[in-house]
Amino acid sequence: MEFGKLLLQRGLVSQQQLELARTQAEGRRVDQVLIEMGALSEEQALQTLADDLGMRYVDVKEFDVDRELLVQFPTTAIFRHSLLPLVRVNGFVDVATSDPFDLEALDELSSLSGFQLRPVLACREDVVHLIKEHLGVGGDTITELVARAAEDDVELLEDIAEPSGELGDDAASASVIRLVNELLVEALIQRASDVHIEPHDTGLSVRFRVDGILHPQPVPPEINQFYAAIITRLKIMSRLNIAEKRLPQDGRIKLRISGREIDVRASVIPMLHGEGVVLRLLDKDRMSFDLKGVGMPAEIAQPFHELISLPHGIVLVTGPTGSGKTTTLYGALNEIKDDTTKIITVEDPVEYQTPGISQIQVHGKIGLTFAAGLRSILRHDPDVVLIGEIRDGETAQSAIQASLTGHLVFSTLHTNDAPGAFTRLMDMGVEPYLVASTLEGVLAQRLLRVLCPACKEEYSPRPEDLPPDLPYETARTLWRPVGCRECRGTGFSGRTGIFELLPTGSEVRRLCIDRADAGQIREFAIKNGMMTLRQCGWQKVREGVSTVEEVLRITKGDII
Repeated sequence: MEFGKLLLQRGLVSQQQLELARTQAEGRRVDQVLIEMGALSEEQALQTLADDLGMRYVDVKEFDVDRELLVQFPTTAIFRHSLLPLVRVNGFVDVATSDPFDLEALDELSSLSGFQLRPVLACREDVVHLIKEHLGVGGDTITELVARAAEDDVELLEDIAEPSGELGDDAASASVIRLVNELLVEALIQRASDVHIEPHDTGLSVRFRVDGILHPQPVPPEINQFYAAIITRLKIMSRLNIAEKRLPQDGRIKLRISGREIDVRASVIPMLHGEGVVLRLLDKDRMSFDLKGVGMPAEIAQPFHELISLPHGIVLVTGPTGSGKTTTLYGALNEIKDDTTKIITVEDPVEYQTPGISQIQVHGKIGLTFAAGLRSILRHDPDVVLIGEIRDGETAQSAIQASLTGHLVFSTLHTNDAPGAFTRLMDMGVEPYLVASTLEGVLAQRLLRVLCPACKEEYSPRPEDLPPDLPYETARTLWRPVGCRECRGTGFSGRTGIFELLPTGSEVRRLCIDRADAGQIREFAIKNGMMTLRQCGWQKVREGVSTVEEVLRITKGDII
């Protein structure tokens, strides 16, 4: 029976869906078109195909691959055709494939390995993931490099103390370029925000930061001998000095990957066993500067909108590195941006280029600091000014002066909570009366991992399993992560913000002038109804957005 009719007979697709798929097929299999349309899952298609062809369908996600068997197969063919040898049974080797009709690929792998193969069907994404897990990201490229090194009988990437053309040539070789590109593409596929390439005494390690958590990546052990070329290639891409290995260097790479514009900030730091590299990936297509999209509750969004609509004053967003401060500030700028408002920013670096906003890049080597940039842009007739970060007393004083001369100033500060911003500014040397009169409000924030909607499950916690500040009466039904193909087994997909907003009322101003510490300001704010980071987190937990463990991981209890 024709496969489309078989799917129809089993009730997996409708007649209308099948006819639409046939019109779009253009030489492709109808089941592949149905999967692209979302009318059919790959798993359903492969299970039906297996029944029809008398083959076996396997779920390989939890399959224990025979590594001793795997090393007997050519890596390049495995990667090229997405074929994964699983286990040897009765003289045959079961090979997982998502395409039983690609007989040429099976014949090639059989002839290269010398084994008789028996195909079993499995989802392509699961097969590719297992191949990378067992053979490492870029494993096929590494195999080619090792083979070439063996043929030429030379050390391709020796650690050269002085600059030389050979080091640059090695880094510019097609295989090294492809290996670095594969690392970047894989990081993008996994939605990583950072790539950590770290040298150790035992070899090179690669880790991706996904949703704020570092995940080690499998890499072939042979990658160690090409470590120097990888670092040099990244330096070349970042326009850094490839000969300088003693001092830290920072650079920037602009890429287009699969049609998407990616900005990469590269940081190279000398370490005990070599140079470590961290790449910060800024995916412009995934960024959305919208206050509604950051997960701000209505009871915080409304007063925050009032703050950012003020004619003058300072509004601060605080939190640790990577807590989404810049995203929130750009969301605020986009909310108040119009043709009648002049907005100028001074940043280090300019992470996101935004139409309608004048942006200045800090350049410390030539004296263009935050403070110097701010003094200059005040002569440029702005209405709203964004300072990337208040790092020192000079910048703080400049921000104060800008607000006193009738400008609305946005900036970020590294404090653990909103009340801590007042004392932090005073510690920088700003007079308490100036802080009290210019600082209109502080928003503290963190990023909380969001449960994967495809696999999260409902459960009823025991009262003793809940923290004391999460009442059992309000949390009788919660959600927890499971892990599935959609979230790569983590149970989480994406992040959302939790917030703590402290507007500067008359009593907070008085406490500030009296040089009250952050604890006293915090105590007053909580007693007067401030929603803390912890409370905002519990609200997300009760809504099924995240978990108790996530809130405990990124916040501390409210002590009054």
